[in-house]
Amino acid sequence: MSTAVLGEPRSPARRLSRLAPRTALLAGVALVLLALGWASTRGAYAITLPELWQVGLQAVGASDAAAEPPAQYLVFMNIRLPRLLMGVAAGAGLGLAGALMQGLFRNPLADPGLIGVSSGAALAAAVTIVLGAQWFPELPRTLGSWTLVAMAFAGGLAVTALIHALAQVGGTTRMGLMLLAGVAVNALAMSGLGFLNFISTDEQLRNLQMWLMGSLGGARWSAVALVSTVVAAAVAAGMALARPLNAIALGEAQAELMGVPVELTKRLAVLVTALAVGAVTAATGIIGFIGLVAPHWVRLVAGPDHRVVVPGSALLGAALVLAADAVARTAVQPAELPLGVLTACIGVPLFLAMLRQFRGKV
Repeated sequence: MSTAVLGEPRSPARRLSRLAPRTALLAGVALVLLALGWASTRGAYAITLPELWQVGLQAVGASDAAAEPPAQYLVFMNIRLPRLLMGVAAGAGLGLAGALMQGLFRNPLADPGLIGVSSGAALAAAVTIVLGAQWFPELPRTLGSWTLVAMAFAGGLAVTALIHALAQVGGTTRMGLMLLAGVAVNALAMSGLGFLNFISTDEQLRNLQMWLMGSLGGARWSAVALVSTVVAAAVAAGMALARPLNAIALGEAQAELMGVPVELTKRLAVLVTALAVGAVTAATGIIGFIGLVAPHWVRLVAGPDHRVVVPGSALLGAALVLAADAVARTAVQPAELPLGVLTACIGVPLFLAMLRQFRGKV
């Protein structure tokens, strides 16, 4: 794959339009805050900005604590706030993973799905929903409501480990082989998913399809805490990988000459991506295209430096998921659009535009 796609833009006009690194990151923070504020007021139960302000005051104990909590306080604190925080964590994890994969493959068309974590999680979730009662009857007694989350997370990590092992040649990771192995294993996982769809009952099929289409509707405080912790650790690790990825963008041989541990960087990037996407997918289902478009947009406005692209992608991913979820909750009331379907509808045209832009370079 060519490294040119991650280099300087073709036109001087685009170079002049780039934002300074600090400005780009501040803009990302502002986008997240704006998306949070807008999404906080949207939903089947609308909450106005003055009501949201009163909810905030009551939450920090700055209002009359003796008064009965109003309905908007209960709705926001028990339902909407965990959903919003899960959206921030999910978007940040997917955006970060996309930045790492695009830096590792040196191609802006790369996606976290290349390493199989999403397809592995989907297959494990399908096995749990359709065959769990026969194959793993003891798991619900041990894990309770965490059974599906734990199995999906484990499945994503297992498939990623398999793809990584298939890409090993002489103790080094060949990215071309990883790409080919990812395509093959993803196809195998999808065929298994199709078979499980075929043998499932109507209720199992409905549950499986709801999970596969992605949603933040099942967010609960315990899941928010778990996913947020994993994603925060992944963002910290991704920031530590920014400088090595900058060197790898010049070529692996050049990076080795610069003293960068290329093989360690590859393995850590794959591991961080698998943990972030695995945790997000296990809790929310499959949310596509955020990891593809967020790093691309950040690179367009701030340049290819991964010290900006990595945190910027996490911020933009969070803002995109929050905005998409707000639309999903309100577009077809009283029903709710699946979040994964909405992000795909937005992401596919953007992907095709990106493909057209870079078709001579990949």
